Amino acid sequence: MGQRVRRTLSVSQKVDLWKRWKDGETLNDIGLALGRPAVSVFGVLAVRGGIAPPARRRSRLALSLEEREEISRGLACGQSLRQIASALGRAPSSISREVRRHAASGEYRAAVADARAWVQARRPKTCRLARYAALRRVVAAKLALDWSPEQVAGWLRTRYTDQPNMQVSHETIYRSLYIQARGVLKKALLAHLRSRRPMRRSRFASTKGQPRGQIIDAVSIAERPADADDRAIPGHWEGDLISGSRNSHIATLVERHSRYTLLVKVRGKDAESVVSALSTQVRKLPVQLRRSLTWDRGTEMARHKQFTVATDVQVYFCDPQSPWQRGTNENTNRLLRQYFPKGTDLSGYTQAELDRIALRLNQRPRKTSGFATPADKLMATVASTG
Repeated sequence: MGQRVRRTLSVSQKVDLWKRWKDGETLNDIGLALGRPAVSVFGVLAVRGGIAPPARRRSRLALSLEEREEISRGLACGQSLRQIASALGRAPSSISREVRRHAASGEYRAAVADARAWVQARRPKTCRLARYAALRRVVAAKLALDWSPEQVAGWLRTRYTDQPNMQVSHETIYRSLYIQARGVLKKALLAHLRSRRPMRRSRFASTKGQPRGQIIDAVSIAERPADADDRAIPGHWEGDLISGSRNSHIATLVERHSRYTLLVKVRGKDAESVVSALSTQVRKLPVQLRRSLTWDRGTEMARHKQFTVATDVQVYFCDPQSPWQRGTNENTNRLLRQYFPKGTDLSGYTQAELDRIALRLNQRPRKTSGFATPADKLMATVASTG
């Protein structure tokens, strides 16, 4: 596999990422919008515990770029600092300090001065929990008792009414827990939160409008043709996803009659990515091998109607919590772990590499087929029915 080039997100992409996260979009949805894998999105979010960095704003007292341009033009015209200050309605001392700070080699440039001032204005503010050790100890003790940040903050307001230094907002507590770079509250205290999430989710994040736990117009496995149940005719498939590290996935398809396996590279676990990739691969099969596909209740197959239109393959869905109804696929996925151990990043495999691994599996004899290989059995069946 070739070495992948790491590309960082641009400033505008990060702004868009945080906006989408705040709006409640999923990692996969954000990744698709930005053209990046979900793991890249997770990496940006995880650094700050899912809490967006505050937007930087200039102080109303600071000089603007337009004012700096007026200073530059005034100096070029030979105006005195007092004349420039009078025209801008600023104190002469303010203009004097500005020119002294940013005039390199005696030359003042507005754009350079404005950029330098923006960088120099960074003054990270120490949070209240970092400044007051007694407050920090009390908050940590209450969190360890499984109190929520809101309960801790409310209790502090009633317990220390006349001691502002012993009060803190629940949002500050959350930020100190999730943004470990602050180095204030230990990460272990996250385990005492009710959600136990590794990062903060948007209050707009919801499953509303998403077909979680149900597939719209799903056709039950009970309606699957009898020839699929008894494995008498080829062309009936079982499918699933196997997962790897960094939120990576591969789709697996297994033909019930011969145990022939197809591996399909998918960009993400979302329905659009999975259905698009599966449709492309299934359309390459001979028509007599395109009869049905049995899947579990995962929402990656929510667009099953789109798949059927593209391939003319009817999709049937297992009953909830019934993996044994896809027993052939479950067993094949266990065999595939020889090639894809748990914890493997699956995103780096090309389709060609997946095809080679599938070929190796399909050329292994199977006891259930009298030690014939899936490839040989499928070819023989296709030849006899062709």
